[in-house]
Amino acid sequence: MNAKQNERMRTGKGFIAALDQSGGSTPKALKLYGIDESKYKGDDQMFDKIHEMRSRIITSPSFTSDGVLAAILFEQTMDREIAGKPTATYLWEEKGIVPILKIDKGLAETKDGVQLMKPVPDLDKLLKRAVEKGIYGTKERSVIKEANPAGIKAIAAQQFEWAKQVLAHGLVPILEPEVDIKSPNKAECEKLLKQELLAGLDGLKEGQQVIFKLTIPDQPDFYADLIKHPKVARVVALSGGYTREDACEKLAKNHGMIASFSRALTEGLTAQQSDQEFNTMLKTAVGKIHQASIS
Repeated sequence: MNAKQNERMRTGKGFIAALDQSGGSTPKALKLYGIDESKYKGDDQMFDKIHEMRSRIITSPSFTSDGVLAAILFEQTMDREIAGKPTATYLWEEKGIVPILKIDKGLAETKDGVQLMKPVPDLDKLLKRAVEKGIYGTKERSVIKEANPAGIKAIAAQQFEWAKQVLAHGLVPILEPEVDIKSPNKAECEKLLKQELLAGLDGLKEGQQVIFKLTIPDQPDFYADLIKHPKVARVVALSGGYTREDACEKLAKNHGMIASFSRALTEGLTAQQSDQEFNTMLKTAVGKIHQASIS
């Protein structure tokens, strides 16, 4: 593990940029960016377009380590280059931004009010490649839709099972058991989830640390005990479909919790903007999200 990256992730002032849209979410991300499906044919062209978008964000003078601590990458982005360098290398060497890899491959069907992660049989191979590419940590997402104790227990168990596999490779895992903001009993979901996460932390070895990426809770500072826990390096917030304004307003009420936004970061950015317009818009977004993260 890179000691400088680890110190930055544990103590740095800023937020994590989520640039990890996968095959399922890429068409929507491109459409919001002003590129509809008539502008590309097939997956290869689609992924070329999304890499162009990510490259434009990462190379922008507005995307700096002053506001951005780390960036979460899709596997294809890790395997590609930016300005002639592997993406993870470019992020760290040119920008001082810590590279993180999304490792889940999508969600299973809903059962017991939750969607577990689909199995990834070759996860160890992916984690080995991530280490070779200079990746610091990983991110894994599952979704909670209802306050079903059995479902939420299963979500936490799977998240920690994967986390231990990640830790064994010397990487730092980000566990993302997202509570759907549209859940009719969101606060109850959060209560059950926190119990399971605290129990799961007891199963980690002394000295091991994880990061949690969680939906902004209904009750401000609800995750304060997780933030203070010795086995938790950081607690970060997903935007979950909230607008940037709403997400930042809600996040600012949660002390010690920082942002890890995707759509709320890229909101308003389009392929049609001049570089000046694009960079100005991105600078505003980075500034607002950074401010909410240091409250």
